[in-house]
Amino acid sequence: MNFVIDAGHGQNTAGKRCLKSLDLNETREWYLNQRIATEVVRLLEANGQQVKRADDATGATDVPLQTRCDIANDWDADAFISIHHDSGVNGGSGGGATVFTYTSVSTTTKKLSQNVYNSYIAAGGIKGNRSEPIKTANFQVLRDTSMPAILIECGFMDSSVDVPIILSDEFPLKAA
Repeated sequence: MNFVIDAGHGQNTAGKRCLKSLDLNETREWYLNQRIATEVVRLLEANGQQVKRADDATGATDVPLQTRCDIANDWDADAFISIHHDSGVNGGSGGGATVFTYTSVSTTTKKLSQNVYNSYIAAGGIKGNRSEPIKTANFQVLRDTSMPAILIECGFMDSSVDVPIILSDEFPLKAA
């Protein structure tokens, strides 16, 4: 199978970082995404799968969303997976993981989203208080790709529970 992996955002995208009160380094989202994406690529390739990155693996350039979609569509990928980290609890203890699909998707995409979420949680990923762990959204990378596509938020960069976990050395492999 052909997989396109996308570590969301660029290294210098405005905002997109851990809350300073929880991480003095204010680790950027791209760095967190990159660590997981690198492990996902390694694991897929070790299992004989073909893999391309849709982002700039160095983080130096924030690749435009349409370019990311074009990479996947032009390669005729079998699946597109965009890796992110969320925010929105402002240092609270809430958090967790969420997998997004486009608003209208195939049964294959629904199965992919459920399987990724279940595998993520089973492998020691962050399971929080999200009322809807699988949601739909009109995100460009989900809407403008022609194959099953998901976007996973692997934890909250402003959660007092999630931040120590997502910054740990063990987390990228578990998440992948």
